[in-house]
Amino acid sequence: MTRRDAMVVFALLAVAASAQSPAASGQDAGAGGVQTISVPMRDGVLLATDVYRDPAGGPAPVILTRTPYDRTRGKDVAQRFVKAGYVFVAQDCRGTRASAGVMAPYNNEGQDGYDTIEWITRQPWCSGKVGMRGGSYVGAVQWQAAVEHPPGLAAIAPQATWTSFHSNLYLGGAVRLGLIAGWIAGNTPKPAGSSPADMDVALMTLPLCAVDEAIGWPMPWLDAFLGHPEPDGFWTRLELKPALPDLRLPVLHVVGVHDFFSRESVDGFTLMRERAKDPAARREQRLILGPWDHGTVGRAKVADMDYGPEAVIDTVAVEIGFFDRHLKPGHAAADAPPAVRYFSLGDNAWHDADAWPPAGVKDVPFYLRSAGRANTRNGDGRLSREAPAAAEPADSFRADPANPTPSTPVTAKRPRKAAVWGPVDQSATEDRADVLVYTSPPLEAPLAFAGRVRARLHVAADTPDADWAVKLVDVHPDGFAPHIARGILRGRYRDSLVQPEPLEPGRVYEIEVDLGPVAATIAAGHRLRVDVSGADFPLYDRNPNTAEGIRGGGTAIATEQVHHSPAAASCIILPLK
Repeated sequence: MTRRDAMVVFALLAVAASAQSPAASGQDAGAGGVQTISVPMRDGVLLATDVYRDPAGGPAPVILTRTPYDRTRGKDVAQRFVKAGYVFVAQDCRGTRASAGVMAPYNNEGQDGYDTIEWITRQPWCSGKVGMRGGSYVGAVQWQAAVEHPPGLAAIAPQATWTSFHSNLYLGGAVRLGLIAGWIAGNTPKPAGSSPADMDVALMTLPLCAVDEAIGWPMPWLDAFLGHPEPDGFWTRLELKPALPDLRLPVLHVVGVHDFFSRESVDGFTLMRERAKDPAARREQRLILGPWDHGTVGRAKVADMDYGPEAVIDTVAVEIGFFDRHLKPGHAAADAPPAVRYFSLGDNAWHDADAWPPAGVKDVPFYLRSAGRANTRNGDGRLSREAPAAAEPADSFRADPANPTPSTPVTAKRPRKAAVWGPVDQSATEDRADVLVYTSPPLEAPLAFAGRVRARLHVAADTPDADWAVKLVDVHPDGFAPHIARGILRGRYRDSLVQPEPLEPGRVYEIEVDLGPVAATIAAGHRLRVDVSGADFPLYDRNPNTAEGIRGGGTAIATEQVHHSPAAASCIILPLK
């Protein structure tokens, strides 16, 4: 027998043994109701798995969470599910914490999820129905397992995650540099004795392909992700959207409008709601769109804003209600909750709807106007419901890669590397000459909108590439100016993310910048503002403006323009209620 044959036999025997003997290894289930088991995958790799259950209980539906962040950190949540009548299973992903194997982000999660669910359904304590829960990475592994169609998987509750991995890392051709560099630096094995360099300095590295070495050690995953900026075949295995319509699964989608996954989560809901082949699956999609960013789901305080007690929700209680409906006998007949529950920023209230965006919203343009001097919040930029009736001078700014417009105003307490996605007072950034600022008069009545916000701009640059970063801002009467939505588009990707084309210097192009899903009510007396700049760094990588790609080390200062005339009327488009 060859070594490979022996490994296959070992794996098969291990699966069979563990299916018949759930106490195969680890702590006995009678000691506190927790049992640790080494569950074998199809290739023989053993994954550390904790089973929480009532030892006196009979077979019950199972909630599974698979995580690279330490399975033991969710004990309190596990006990809540056990008290609600579930078995709770927590597993360390391959190559993390106590699990064997090698960790490569998302590479094995589909098949490992399938194998784990198959193992669970063979256990005497499982009723035959399995649900999955968790957010971010722990949310994505649910979708990856789901598209493998494991028998027994009956519902999932992914929170703030992706269904297209390329869209996780890139928006409009720009890469979420601070996010992925920081995450991979924290999850890549470090050489002995090494420590990360100053990220403020490392994130400014050119060529971009050298950023891992600038941080302190080789990071092959980061190199690979940065080396494929277009959604080409490299990403096929992690492009799950084409498989979603075939799923026969109820799904609870939870995300915040300030989360970098907001577009992905909402798009996953919309895709399942509108295109799932199974009518029941279409009916049983639920979206909760809150005011949060990635680390504050369910809370009131988000960056510089406090959205009040209404913003606080118990996500675990919501999940238990969702799983009761779909995993427990007799609960499915209960009245279905609304398909969409969304939080409106400003009035800080929840609203129910049958779809996203809500029925009846209408896209309305608000035009960017000026006499050609919209630079800084003290310039002459204004936001108007009236389109320009005659040509107005174009606004321009210089985008210097050596001094990129910061994502978050830099202070002694918040260095550049600590930029956040949540709402932050933009006033200091709006004092920079490389930011165009367009502000409405104080509103005479509240302005409510809900849906996808877009900026349709007519732009030009004198370099072969340039970025246009756009923020929508709510200016309070005291001058406090937090953004409520943001987006970015890299010029060479204006027509296609797959086939980039350099800009022709001086030529005016119409581009559309996606600012993502948002609901808000701008109060009377507040002003609405749009900021346009050439960078949103380091949340997105700075554009060297040369179109050379990640291996180019050169930079060029771009003179960028925003035009506003009858034939080239730049505007922000709001889905008004």
